[in-house]
Amino acid sequence: MQPILDPKWHHFIKVAKLGSLTHAAVALDVPQSMISRHISQLERDCGVRLFNRTGRGVTLTEFGRQILPRIEALADSSEEISDEIRTSGGVPIGEVRIGLLPSSVEPIVGPLFRVLRDRYPRIRLQICDGSSAHLEELINEGRIDMALLLREADMSNSDETVLVQPKLMLVGRAGDPAVAHATVELSALQGLPLVLPSRPHPLRMRLEKLSKSHGINFDCAVEADSIRLQWEIVAAGGGYAITSGLFEHVNDPRFSVARIVKPELLRSVVLASSLRRPNTLATRTVQKLLAQEAPLLLKNRS
Repeated sequence: MQPILDPKWHHFIKVAKLGSLTHAAVALDVPQSMISRHISQLERDCGVRLFNRTGRGVTLTEFGRQILPRIEALADSSEEISDEIRTSGGVPIGEVRIGLLPSSVEPIVGPLFRVLRDRYPRIRLQICDGSSAHLEELINEGRIDMALLLREADMSNSDETVLVQPKLMLVGRAGDPAVAHATVELSALQGLPLVLPSRPHPLRMRLEKLSKSHGINFDCAVEADSIRLQWEIVAAGGGYAITSGLFEHVNDPRFSVARIVKPELLRSVVLASSLRRPNTLATRTVQKLLAQEAPLLLKNRS
């Protein structure tokens, strides 16, 4: 069906939010020339400028600021009406954009695709993967509907759906005495050369807080921002990594792992949703399916 609201106004909203034609084009995955042309057409139709052009991007004119909230309300209403029309028969229809942590792709994508193909064939999936920080950025920009994210903080007061809470482990090379037993006390990490993500990664910030509260000096010997890099540096003798073991190949014969205790450290894998994307029957269906199935699929990996 044809969009109820002219798509050019959706481009107007995105440019207004991001303050840049280039950033809006990237977020919407369309050519910048299209964004520029649509904004110019809207300004001709309105008979007044919507944006002031600057060297750093664009800013809304006074008229643009006045109409932005009304256009946003119209956009939300048009999406709801379109979804009601498409799904009037109770069948979820439309595109759903999902972001997954790289190592969650293997356990989740196949089963999810098969269930949607069999039960909800009119849902179109668009899937991407990336680091937790990158996926959170996509959610905040409204480029994806939902994503699996890692959280180091206490999630008891969060409105995000907690899927699993794996325990953090110390990873070393096979045969290394530091990881020779099933558990290792946090205090035993004192002075060990650690392979850690760079600031402001949540795990790095969490370890710095633990350093202060427990009087432990964590020695960051190497910074590496992906789990794969961390493990390969460990394999090369560069130090020890701290990871959850949920997605990593803990059975790799090159490594030994020990669960950190006293205190035991939990990490949460959550399902987060974007407030900048339409809340459709299709997105709600996929979200419910992930909330039900992902915990089982992920726990089978731990």
